[in-house]
Amino acid sequence: MTGTEQDQKLARKGRMVSLVIAGTLIVWMALQIVSPMIGLPGRYALLFDFAALAALFWALVNGYQLWRARQSGDGKEEG
Repeated sequence: MTGTEQDQKLARKGRMVSLVIAGTLIVWMALQIVSPMIGLPGRYALLFDFAALAALFWALVNGYQLWRARQSGDGKEEG
């Protein structure tokens, strides 16, 4: 792979991580507002919280891999 292709691959991964973070937080906030309005039990709110934490953990791991790939200078991704 050339340097440009590697840069594009890293940029695509960075965009995916940012979309996951933004989407997770928007959906989580919307669910925090809507769920009491429609009368969902608290256990569902806890389920939404755990799902959001899982998505944010995924984004953290991928963001770290992205950072490491950029620090190494060769553009190789781990995983």
